[in-house]
Amino acid sequence: MRQHSLSLLQLVLLLLPPPSMTFTVIMTDSNVPSTLVDTPQTGFSIAHDRARTDSHEQKAVYEIMKATGNSWATSIPDVCRGRWHGIECMPDKDDVYHIVSLSFGALSDDTAFPTCDQSTSFISPWLTKLPHIRSLFFYQCFTRNPQPIPPFLAHLGPTLQSLVLRNNGHVGPIPTQLGNLTLLRVLDLHSNNLTSSIPQSFTNLAHLRSLDLSSNRLTGRIPDLPTSTLNVLDLSQNLLQGSIPASLGNCPSLIKMDLSRNYLTGPIPNSFDGLRSLMLLDLSYNRLSGPFPVSLGSLTSLRALILKVNSMQSTVIPNAVFSPLKNLMILILSDMGLHGTIPESIGCLPSLRVLHLDRNDLNGSIPQSFRHSGNLNELRVNDNRLVGPIPFGREMLWKMGRKLKLANNSGLCYDGCSSNGRDEGVDSSFVLGIACCESQTAPVGTTTKHLSSIDHQEPEHISPSVSGASALNYMQLLPSTAILLMGLLLL
Repeated sequence: MRQHSLSLLQLVLLLLPPPSMTFTVIMTDSNVPSTLVDTPQTGFSIAHDRARTDSHEQKAVYEIMKATGNSWATSIPDVCRGRWHGIECMPDKDDVYHIVSLSFGALSDDTAFPTCDQSTSFISPWLTKLPHIRSLFFYQCFTRNPQPIPPFLAHLGPTLQSLVLRNNGHVGPIPTQLGNLTLLRVLDLHSNNLTSSIPQSFTNLAHLRSLDLSSNRLTGRIPDLPTSTLNVLDLSQNLLQGSIPASLGNCPSLIKMDLSRNYLTGPIPNSFDGLRSLMLLDLSYNRLSGPFPVSLGSLTSLRALILKVNSMQSTVIPNAVFSPLKNLMILILSDMGLHGTIPESIGCLPSLRVLHLDRNDLNGSIPQSFRHSGNLNELRVNDNRLVGPIPFGREMLWKMGRKLKLANNSGLCYDGCSSNGRDEGVDSSFVLGIACCESQTAPVGTTTKHLSSIDHQEPEHISPSVSGASALNYMQLLPSTAILLMGLLLL
């Protein structure tokens, strides 16, 4: 099971740009007045080879480095000319270098920024002495010395464009003063222990492109957030309540929205038809209710839709909503109380690779359109009330293997069995949990017992569909039955 979840996660991650890209890039804005000369950050130009670091900023950097346990920096006479991986500088027109970026924490082998002493480190107020700072990055710096996010970071508002405080062990509320950082493009507070609500002041962050507040303990409702420039919104794994704001449907450039694992209630807004660039929508593990909104059918860029474990009991999967989603690769609708039949349109989605409809109350048969789902490599329809033959040939069974889950559907059967109960060349473990269609010929009012569930009962207690055979024929079925039972134990 864990292996399947990992492969699904990897597939979802392939749909989006690597998130680490936003951690190390200094996001510039040509509309922001600046006296700095925008030169390459990989080296110094000949025109500025005599430039020196501003003395006041150099002193501030020394104090900031000492606060993180990196006192070695004080031995560097000029922090911009003798810089390390984690500090970026830019010159002005008078050949004076200014610090524009500071980063701490070894995110990976390729981004070996100076690490922090996790027991003693703190964010130094000397940061406010860097008047040109554009990017701050702290990763796993204060986990053994938990501390609140300092409100004085709001004083960096005139220049700061990227603030990443990730996996640091921050505690307490999100300072409302962060709403004063009106030039922010990236705000990442992922995986701390923040306990407040999302500040209403965040409505001031009109240039925000990426907001990640996931894996905290945030409470309250989701406020109206800036929508015109937002590309990534991740509020997952918190304690958020209330309904999903309709204003989130007005994000024309949004690529990813993850609100999973909260306590959100009410219906999915019909305003989502404005999310024309959305590629990943994850609303799973909430308490959402109501029918599927028609607006979902407008998300033609969608690659992954994950709604599992919500309270949409007695909801029918609409055929019209899913038929336009030609780019959809992942559809997860498990544990939602869905009923009715599986729409033919889902089997016609040309890009669909992963489909989970398990643990619902679906009835009818698996549509014949699934026979032509050439890209489908994982299907879960177990624990429903489906009936009839499965529309898969031998090649599709081989392709999906154990990623085809059919068990606990009392009426499903496999129509490719030979007279001895097996299809030549097909491992019977691929169709565990269902019977051969030839065995499902019981008269009305009788019960068909699946081959996978035959136990060591005496012949006279076998269901009518099997007991009608001679004792010799029944004994011939036992080898294939044993194979099926062994396959069940190996799953």
